[in-house]
Amino acid sequence: MKNYLFLIGSLLATSAIAQVLPQPAIPAQLAAQNLLTDITRTSETALAVGKWGNIVFSNDSNTWQQANSPVQSLLTAVHFVDAQNGWAVGHDATILYTQDGGQNWQIQQYLPELDKPLLDIIFFDKNHGLAIGAYGLSYRTLDGGKSWTREFYDSLLFEDDRNYLNELKESDPESYQIETQSILPHFNSIFVDGDTLWLVGELGLMATSTDLGKTWERRDEIYAGSFFAFNKLNNQYLVAGLRGTAFVSDDGEQWTQLDTDTTASINDIEIVGNKAVLLANGGVWLTYSNNQIKKSVTKDGKSLLAGASEQNELIIASEAGIHKISVQ
Repeated sequence: MKNYLFLIGSLLATSAIAQVLPQPAIPAQLAAQNLLTDITRTSETALAVGKWGNIVFSNDSNTWQQANSPVQSLLTAVHFVDAQNGWAVGHDATILYTQDGGQNWQIQQYLPELDKPLLDIIFFDKNHGLAIGAYGLSYRTLDGGKSWTREFYDSLLFEDDRNYLNELKESDPESYQIETQSILPHFNSIFVDGDTLWLVGELGLMATSTDLGKTWERRDEIYAGSFFAFNKLNNQYLVAGLRGTAFVSDDGEQWTQLDTDTTASINDIEIVGNKAVLLANGGVWLTYSNNQIKKSVTKDGKSLLAGASEQNELIIASEAGIHKISVQ
């Protein structure tokens, strides 16, 4: 999902440069048929976010309504802690909050002057959350989003970059602050595995944390390109990204590359029953189980950006809105 969003970001009329004050999303009958970038399910509702600040929700996954969104920025990720409380993030370092199951949203953060998108968000409970994004952008809240504090993880720097920053911090504090805004790679996706967090991103970034993301340990590089998705099928870890690249591991240490038979970038990995489904650009989707991969392509060939499991189906946020596939 994340590479696709960067490609289209400069084309959107709601770029951070053009937009100074937040404007509410425009009501649109076809909101569920436009670009949607992420989707989730609560116990009551399916909900997706996307282009022009659009947020749509459904109680039956068939009929979709547009929520009241206070921004027109491209939204990139959505996360709920229960049926009522949820957050969405996007371009302009936007963070939105709902307390009524997704029908109405309010701004918790909107920083167009940064000209950087947030790309994923996770909450550990109703109060404690972490939002991540481009160039190592990271914000933490301990009060349900009433305030967000920016964090910088120097443990994720390459050694040469860390030495450079340490020298700069002493000699030129102002330049140091400027450099910390862009020296880290893009943080694309975060995954919770018990007491461990996994972070994946640009330049082969894969890192773990055992203290809710306050500190990170960078893992050995297995691929030099970007990763956009991470998940766990039973006891196997899967990570995927650019040009159809995907790896599997039984222990999170030793990784084996999968033959995906595609160069379409993989945007998301979802678990449906005993299968992992890898969603990619160009309508490509892959099912993985028992160390075997099956490739399929949707008829419209539109990019598949994220999915939410519903029995043996995936409800998908795609380049052309809501899409469904049956996983056999």
